[in-house]
Amino acid sequence: MGGDQGGHVKEEPVRGRLLGAATRLFAERGFEGTSVQEIVLAAGVTKGAMYHYFSSKDDLLHEIYARVLRMQMDRLTRIADGPGTLAERLHAAAADVVETTTANLDDSKIFFRSMHLLAPETQKSVRAERRRYHERFRDLVAEGQREGTFSDRVPADLVVDYFFGSVHHLGSWYHADGPLTGAQVGRHFADLLLTSLRDGDRAGHVGQ
Repeated sequence: MGGDQGGHVKEEPVRGRLLGAATRLFAERGFEGTSVQEIVLAAGVTKGAMYHYFSSKDDLLHEIYARVLRMQMDRLTRIADGPGTLAERLHAAAADVVETTTANLDDSKIFFRSMHLLAPETQKSVRAERRRYHERFRDLVAEGQREGTFSDRVPADLVVDYFFGSVHHLGSWYHADGPLTGAQVGRHFADLLLTSLRDGDRAGHVGQ
């Protein structure tokens, strides 16, 4: 997903203005409380210009999140297929998804708050896009388990679900003006993930 170094998504001017205006208005008034007319006025474009890029208000809401997910998928693919040991690539991938999520936190929060209002087929499409990302990430964990780099005591699917549960929770507590940057949080999350995969067998089961 071709983002810049901070993980922010780049857009062509008119399309970017529409997405920026929609994001602001959805945050202030809610998805249902925002009209197409208000969006185009805030963006300084005509309705015709909007419909050139987006078929509906639903399409705008979907794209607010989908562009972030595409950016993250592109970055994950480059990391997973790039140089370095498997552990280094998984660490980089884990840190990157946290940093890019914190850099685009408002987009994700707005989308998930309103996702239930989208048409069922659109919701299904988003879930499929997220699943592809999670599966690519899971493949790194599973590969390391097969070759013995990582403990296989916990199934790869469960490892990834647990990790992304923490990532999806970032919106409830992370603030850009807090004590840690998104990059710092990302490194901590990645350290925790790698430590759990390496130490699982030695830690044993609680209560044993």
